[in-house]
Amino acid sequence: MPQYRRAYTPGGTVFLTLVTYNRDPIFANSQNIVYLRSAVAAMRSEMPFEITAAVILPDHLHFLWTLPPNDRDYSKRVGRLKVLFTRSLRGRQALPQRVSLSRRKHRESNVWQRRFWEHTIADELDLANHFDYLHYNPVKHGLVQFPHQWQYSSFYRCVQRGIYDRDWGCRCDGKQPDGLAIEGVNMGE
Repeated sequence: MPQYRRAYTPGGTVFLTLVTYNRDPIFANSQNIVYLRSAVAAMRSEMPFEITAAVILPDHLHFLWTLPPNDRDYSKRVGRLKVLFTRSLRGRQALPQRVSLSRRKHRESNVWQRRFWEHTIADELDLANHFDYLHYNPVKHGLVQFPHQWQYSSFYRCVQRGIYDRDWGCRCDGKQPDGLAIEGVNMGE
């Protein structure tokens, strides 16, 4: 079995992908996004860091996190985030049922995939590429036609900071095209 070693850089910026178990679209339910945001806030109060960018899609999340100068432990934060979010579902009796023996043995539920994907940002070009990837991801997955239409993203915060123009990746002049409807997703700003 291959041995995977993660790169840990004190004060580094890391791109993360967390995926739900069996790609279950648990974040299609907007209340679960509220629980996720609460879990992120609780985890950040325990272990501070900066969320540089983020997007929440129905079955996975992408983050760019920048750690404090003498801290390199993003894995601990990811684990804590998963635990806090899962507990919020458990407390509301909303956990998926039929947990396998293997997952029970590892004290896991059917909320998250066991592992997560990470990439340590190497330089400014790498950071810019991951910013673009993250913010264009809802379009890539066919959830919207233009990045500004997806409300569960840091896109508008990046527009406010001057990182993007509001019409970045857009050919609609800021207008929502006719016929675009995503069930359960508020497309307004």
